[in-house]
Amino acid sequence: MANAVEAVVVFGMRARAQIVSIIAGCIVALAPACVHAEEGFDTEHIFGFMIGTDVGNLGEREFQSQTTGRFGKGGGTYRAIGQEVEIEVVPLPNFRIEAGGIVTLHDITGVPDIDDRRQLNFQGASLDLRYRLLDREQAPFGLTVAAELHGDRIDETSGAKGRMYGTDFTLAFDRELTPNFVIGALNLIYQPEWARFEVSGLSEKSSTVGAAFAGMVRLRPDFLLGGELRYFRQYEGIGLGEFAGQALFVGPTAYYQISERSRLTLSWSMQAWGRSAGSGANLDLVNFERQQARLIFGVNF
Repeated sequence: MANAVEAVVVFGMRARAQIVSIIAGCIVALAPACVHAEEGFDTEHIFGFMIGTDVGNLGEREFQSQTTGRFGKGGGTYRAIGQEVEIEVVPLPNFRIEAGGIVTLHDITGVPDIDDRRQLNFQGASLDLRYRLLDREQAPFGLTVAAELHGDRIDETSGAKGRMYGTDFTLAFDRELTPNFVIGALNLIYQPEWARFEVSGLSEKSSTVGAAFAGMVRLRPDFLLGGELRYFRQYEGIGLGEFAGQALFVGPTAYYQISERSRLTLSWSMQAWGRSAGSGANLDLVNFERQQARLIFGVNF
């Protein structure tokens, strides 16, 4: 009996020692995360299809590679993959400039109202200007205004040759919902575009307005996970003329800080609901794609 009691006591002491060791190990593992998390969020690059209000530090320079895939239309096979390279600089406090060029691969077969083609072409160039009006560390929320100007020789959707010009205006807001742990962002978007196609000689004007919301949670000091919800309405004419269609995109986003100077963002969205003008379908596959994906790699230099 005494031996049995002694065995139980010894077992209990060993189990308690193991539990204490495990708890101590967890505290040690989490302690660096807590210290690192005190630095807060840098929202400049953590979103996939959206933007945050941070614009980088004065004198900062970055190289960025952005791959965007768009898949699925109303029928047939539709794939459009764009590879963009960009250089970002911060010449003044709260002001960022980004210049880039994009090459696009189109693989289109049997899609209604779009000619079949399989081609790889230089699409065009872009200039992105951002100015931060409010710093969320000193105000109730962050606020940045952005304008991305682009000129293209290839239509982004159809791959047809021509001259295309457009500007993406974005009003970005963000705020830490739980300090150092959860952050939310809101984008309000207006995108007027002009196009003149080479073969047909036709000219088109269109505009898109939208609102997007994102939430990101810090799971580790170097890893964020969340999602983006984006709603768009497209119109004919740059002044929001005749309604053409609408779509709601939903999907996850992940951000990984590879090192002190490099980062990776991955985002995927599917069209959860939509409707083109004059259609009773539950998706708008005339003006928008069924799925969109984006991979972003950046490095400071």
